[in-house]
Amino acid sequence: MKSHLSPNVASYILQAWDREPEILARLRAETALLPQAGYQISPDQGQLMGLFASLIGTQHYLELGTFTGYSSLAVMLALPSTATAVCCDVSEEYTAIARQYWLEAGLADRIQLKLGPALDSLAEIEGPFDLAFIDADKPNYPHYYEACLRLVRPGGVILIDNVLWDGKVANPEVQDADTVMFRELNGRLRADERVDLALIPIADGITVARVR
Repeated sequence: MKSHLSPNVASYILQAWDREPEILARLRAETALLPQAGYQISPDQGQLMGLFASLIGTQHYLELGTFTGYSSLAVMLALPSTATAVCCDVSEEYTAIARQYWLEAGLADRIQLKLGPALDSLAEIEGPFDLAFIDADKPNYPHYYEACLRLVRPGGVILIDNVLWDGKVANPEVQDADTVMFRELNGRLRADERVDLALIPIADGITVARVR
């Protein structure tokens, strides 16, 4: 969980605007004890995603990279009981925590978890989806984006996480593979006339792409 805000501003945002449900707070606290805790999205990002999902009337949600389930839980808690989700991840260990919280929230029967490489899962998934969230292994982001364009309906939204990549995308001296991928992907998205586009500099940066 990264933030480009100063600690006092980030703290103020959580105190002034955050409406994190108790179950999400418990999941966040449990995840914070894990070695890969930084994979978890921030509560303000979860709140934003839930609002986005509700605003566009999401009935079918697709998630690439579930980890312990915070993002899926934040989205599904914001939606009516008719909404469903498909979540893709490679870790049985971490998604076991997600399953536990989905069950507690009464969502287990509405969330399908597909374990295995996301590209393999995407080849088997049929749309249309209203909302997709990309937060999985970084090298495959361009492939995930193209797959989501195929699966998300016109007027639907694709959310792409980590597009600021801890600020490295703005530093020309940083040339590691993931940073270069994000720079190229961001440029490609900017020029992609198949979507309407905006960047929200919350957490580690989220691209919002509305499929035309």
